[in-house]
Amino acid sequence: MKLSVIIATHARPDALARLLNSLAPQLAGNRGQAAREILLAENGTPAPSPLPASAPPLEHLHDPRPGKCRIQNVAIRHATGDIIVCLDDDLITTPHYLEEVERFFTEHPEFAAMKGRILPAEDPAAKVGAAAAVWLDLPIVDHGEEVIEVRGVLGANMAFRAAALARAGLFDERLGPGAAGHEEETEMSARLRRAGFRIGYAPRALVYHEVDPARADRARFLRIARERGRCRMIHAPHGALPLMADNAMAALRVWAARLVGAGPQRLAREERRLAVAQGMLDGLRRPGRG
Repeated sequence: MKLSVIIATHARPDALARLLNSLAPQLAGNRGQAAREILLAENGTPAPSPLPASAPPLEHLHDPRPGKCRIQNVAIRHATGDIIVCLDDDLITTPHYLEEVERFFTEHPEFAAMKGRILPAEDPAAKVGAAAAVWLDLPIVDHGEEVIEVRGVLGANMAFRAAALARAGLFDERLGPGAAGHEEETEMSARLRRAGFRIGYAPRALVYHEVDPARADRARFLRIARERGRCRMIHAPHGALPLMADNAMAALRVWAARLVGAGPQRLAREERRLAVAQGMLDGLRRPGRG
């Protein structure tokens, strides 16, 4: 079983170097160097970024236009592996990450896609303060220690059987960073399920996500939630009346949370729910726009 590791990157050279350093010792695999390959999928920079001298062998693909899904799809077409692993550039993998991905797909032939585990690299509250930590919105995945079936993947740490992607199709390039902003993995997951494929959670395919203090911002948190709502309308349209009802209910929940003096985590959760609902209404009024 050959693994193709696709790293989507945009203007994060230091974080990318840390990720590459964590992957380098894992490339040889159990059957020599050909068992694993890295494809660097860079977008939205004027020219390919210089790589650290310690970078392992890789294929560096570059598109100056913004669009994570576009360059990710180019990398998938270049990949030669049986398993396509997709990682974001602000992660560090555990020492046996690729071995655990391979183990997951070998031991669980019922699954066509993998949702990997993602934990914070540092204690978020210690890094940014407990009050600000509720706004971080890190892509954390922790469903426990057992392999279970799940509804979808998460873009920072996911993998697919190449045969499943060949049948279901590649990522929707209207979505994701550099395009509408988000929801590319949600749309892909729904398409895989419609094609009859199953998705599993792999607790031992573990990565650590950096805790960036710049993300601990309420305005950014709500802006991203609203963008997610607009993206949702691109790939899964909804009717006007249900959307208005959802907005009214979400607004009521925010009001109730404030009335009872709910804690910051619950209030952030309710405000995000309302922002997503508002974004879906935005999408209804301006269809097809990110």
